[in-house]
Order: sequence, then structure tokens, then C-alpha cells
Amino acid sequence: MTSRGTPSRFLQSVLQNGVGRYVCQLKRISIIFSKNAQSSLGVREFIEEGVVDYAKTNPGTVVYVSPNTSRIPKIVAEYLNGNVREEEVTSKSSKQILELINKLTNQSGLDVIRLRKPFHTDSPSIQGQWHPFTNRAPSIGPIRPLP
Repeated sequence: MTSRGTPSRFLQSVLQNGVGRYVCQLKRISIIFSKNAQSSLGVREFIEEGVVDYAKTNPGTVVYVSPNTSRIPKIVAEYLNGNVREEEVTSKSSKQILELINKLTNQSGLDVIRLRKPFHTDSPSIQGQWHPFTNRAPSIGPIRPLP
């Protein structure tokens, strides 16, 4: 935590993902819903319409569909790094659920935080920043404007 109250860290990548071949970080997605509850209506519509298309477009992600009674409908996403993210989808439409699942698919599983710098090195330079007069001989004297 920083003095601003928000967590921050230096930029890091997930095993240099995307440098060679991209590996989707979402390992498993579970859709938990009720067969009868009104709050699960959008989830049931998504299961009828879009879950097969989603599974075909994302073959590296396992999709589980679990009907449970008297439970709040939710989507549980499990990532390769072990993180688990649960999202409630109470009274959401099929389109909103698809957008949420696509968002979860494109994430890395790491927490969304403020980046401290766009770059980081473990061995910083001790030379300082270069400018045009870095290697200027002191015997030349001070710099004066042109006449």
C-alpha cells in the first residue's frame, strides 16, 4: 500500500506471455445458477445460446455448468497462477454475461493495481543521466552565450 491508499507495484509480465506464443491465463470457468430462480434467467439464456460458442472459441478453457438450488448465480474464474475470481451475475442479461466472461478470459488473474513506473530494472545505473556536457573537459571553462 502506498500513501494514496491504493496498492501499487512495478510492471511485470506473466512469464513473458505474448513474446513467443500467447497462452490464455484462464484455466477454468464455472457457471453456477438455479434452475428455477428469476435471478438466474439471464444465465439460463446464456447457457442455451452462447456457452457452446464460447467453448468453441476458447478451447484452452474448461467450462463447467452447475445447476444448484437456492443459490445466487455466479461465475467463478480460476487462473493458472492459482487466483480465483467470483462474479455475481444476478439479474444480468445474456449479453452482459458474455461480456463479463470475455473480460475474465482476457485478464491474467493478477489484481488490477496502479503501476509505479512503466519500466523497472534490478540493477539501476550509478552513472546518472546523460546530458550534452557530461564529458566536457573542465579546463575549457564555463559556458558563455555566443557574441
